[in-house]
Amino acid sequence: MAQSLTPLQRLKFNNIALKTLPLDSSLEPGSRTVRGACFSRVEPQPLLKPTIVALSEPALALLGLNADEVLRDPHAAEYLSGSRVIPGSEPAAHCYCGHQFGQFAGQLGDGAVCYLGEVETGAEQTSDPTSTNPCGRWEIQVKGAGRTPYSRQSDGRKVLRSSIREFLCSEAMFALGIPTTRAGSLVTSDLYVQRDVFYSGNPRPERCSVVLRIAPTFIRFGSFEIFHPVDDFTGRQGPSAGRPDIRAQLLDYVIETFYPEIQRRLLDRQERNATFFREVTVRTAKLVALWQSVGFCHGVLNTDNMSILGLTIDYGPFGFMDRFDPEFVCNASDKKGRYSYEAQPYVCHWNLARLAEALGTELQPARAGAILDEFMSLYEGFYLDNMRRKLGLLRQQEPEDVELVADLLKTMHITGADFTNTFRLLSAVSSPAGVQAERDSTDSVVELIVEQCASLEELKVANHPTMQPGELEMILSMAETNPGMFNMVANQPEVAKQLEKIGRLKELLTINEVELKMKQRDHWQRWVKHYRRRLACECDEASDPAAVEKERVRSMNSTNPVVVLRNYIAQNAIEAAERGDFSEVQQVLKVLENPYSVSLESPVWSDQADVNSIKRLEVMENKQRKAASDTHRIPYNSKPPAWTRMICVT
Repeated sequence: MAQSLTPLQRLKFNNIALKTLPLDSSLEPGSRTVRGACFSRVEPQPLLKPTIVALSEPALALLGLNADEVLRDPHAAEYLSGSRVIPGSEPAAHCYCGHQFGQFAGQLGDGAVCYLGEVETGAEQTSDPTSTNPCGRWEIQVKGAGRTPYSRQSDGRKVLRSSIREFLCSEAMFALGIPTTRAGSLVTSDLYVQRDVFYSGNPRPERCSVVLRIAPTFIRFGSFEIFHPVDDFTGRQGPSAGRPDIRAQLLDYVIETFYPEIQRRLLDRQERNATFFREVTVRTAKLVALWQSVGFCHGVLNTDNMSILGLTIDYGPFGFMDRFDPEFVCNASDKKGRYSYEAQPYVCHWNLARLAEALGTELQPARAGAILDEFMSLYEGFYLDNMRRKLGLLRQQEPEDVELVADLLKTMHITGADFTNTFRLLSAVSSPAGVQAERDSTDSVVELIVEQCASLEELKVANHPTMQPGELEMILSMAETNPGMFNMVANQPEVAKQLEKIGRLKELLTINEVELKMKQRDHWQRWVKHYRRRLACECDEASDPAAVEKERVRSMNSTNPVVVLRNYIAQNAIEAAERGDFSEVQQVLKVLENPYSVSLESPVWSDQADVNSIKRLEVMENKQRKAASDTHRIPYNSKPPAWTRMICVT
C-alpha cells in the first residue's frame, strides 16, 4: 500500500507547533478575535480546476520531493493549493499582531495563509547560522487558500499577479544568497475574484492562485505582539493581552526549537533571552545589509513582516532598484516613503525595539537597550564587508574604503546609473598593479558605465522636489525670520535634500543630452581613477598581480548578479501567464536560479577563463544588451527602457 502512495502522500508530518502552542480549535466561520491562542484550526477552500503554473525543484527538494514525480501525481495541483488535504497535514492559521506604518494595528494574523504542517526531513546544518534548520522540519503553507478567522474584510484569496511575484522573488533571493522563505510551487485556477489593482475604483476579475511556502517557521516579530497592552495612540490591544504565560510558552518554543545552541548553553532565563534577542538583532542587521547590497526594497517592513529567524518574509510590493536612488520607494501605497531604500536599516532597528517591548518582562529593558545600541554598528560592518566584496577588495581593509563606497554611491546617484549593471561592469576595470598602459581599457569601461546612466529627462523627473513649492518657501522664510522656530519644527535633513534637488534641477535645465553625457563621463572617470588606486593596494611585493587580478574578477562576478527580478521581468511573466502562457514564468525561474551566470542571455566563460577574456566578454555582453534593447527585445540583464517606469506596484 505504501508503494502505491505518491511522494506528496508519503510526506512525513510532525506538527510540533500545534502540539506545543495554544490552539483555537473552533471552526466557527467568519472573522473574529482569537484570544489565548497562537494558532486557529481552519478548513482551506478548494479552487476550481487548479492548475500548476510552475515548480521550484530546489525548494521542493527541501521536502524530499522531485518535481517530475510531483507532476505525475494526478492530485498534485489540489494538494499544493490546499484544495485537497495532504495526509498528515493539519490546516491552521497563525495569530499575530503588528505595527503597520508605525502604528499598532491590533490583531492581524494569517488572513490568506494556511499552515499545513511541518515536514520532517532531518536537521540541516551549514556554516551560516541564517541558513541552518536545526529542528529538522520544514513548515509548509499555502498562501491564498481562502478565509480564516484573521481575514477581516478580505476573501482570503491571492491572485495570479501577486502570486507570480512572490513565487519568483522567494527563489531569486535564495539564489542571491539572501536568507529567505522559499516557494515550492505556484498553482492557479478557474476561480476568479474582483481586484482593484490601483485602488482607482476600477476592479477587474483575476484568477485565484496559491503559492506553497516553505521555511523552518513563519513566526515573526508580530507573533509576540498578541500580548500588547492597550496602545496609548490607537487604543487597540493584542487579543492575548495579560497572558504572560502564553508569551513565555511561545518564547520557549522559539528558542528551544530554532536556537537550540542558546538553550543548551545558557541556564539563566534572562541571560538566555537576552542572548536570543541579540542573535535576532545580528541576523536582522546582516539581512538588511544584504538587501542594501543588491538594491532590494521590501516595501512593507511592518513588524508583522519581520521573521524571528532573520529571513526575508512576505513578498508584497517589493522592488529591486534600477537607477540608483536612496529615496527609492517600491510600494506605490507608501506615499510618505517610510519604507524607502535608505530607510530600511533604521526601520529594522525600530522594529527590533518593538520586539523588545513585546517580550515584556522576559527581557530586561537595560539589556535590550544595550543590544539595540549595537544594531547600527553591526549593520554598517556587515554592509561594508558586502561592499568590499562587490568591489573586489579582498586582501586589505583600508580606512578609505568607507569613503570609496560613499563616493561610488554619490556618483551613481548623480549620474542615475543602473545599480545592478554598474556593479557588474566594475569587474572589467583593470588594476594598475603590474599592468602597462591600461588607459584605453579603463576608458572603454567608463563608456559602458555611462551607457547605464540615466537620460536627461529621467534625471529631471528624479530631481523634481517632492515638497510643495509653497511649503518649502514658507520653511525657508521661517529659517531667516525665526531660526529658533525653524530648528524646532522643520525636518532640516529633508529641507537640505529638497534644496539639493532644486540645485541639480537648475543645472539640468541649462544643459543638453550631449553635455550631460560629458558630465557623467567626467564623474565616472574621476571615481574609477580613485578605485584603481585602491585596487593597487591589494598587491604587495610577494603577490602575483595576475593571480590577484584573476581572483578579484572571479569574486566580483560571483558577488554582483547579472540579473535580478526587475519589475519589467515580473510584469512580462505576469502578462503572459494571464493569457494562459506559463512558459515565461518557468523561463524566468530558470534564469533567476543562476543570477551570476550569463549563459542564457550572453556568452559563457568557464572558471579557467583568463582575466582579459572575461573583460572582453563583459564588453560583448553589454553590446548585446544594447542591441537587444534597440530592437525591443529586452533581455533579462538589460537596463530597463523608459516604459517600465510606468509599472505601478501596490
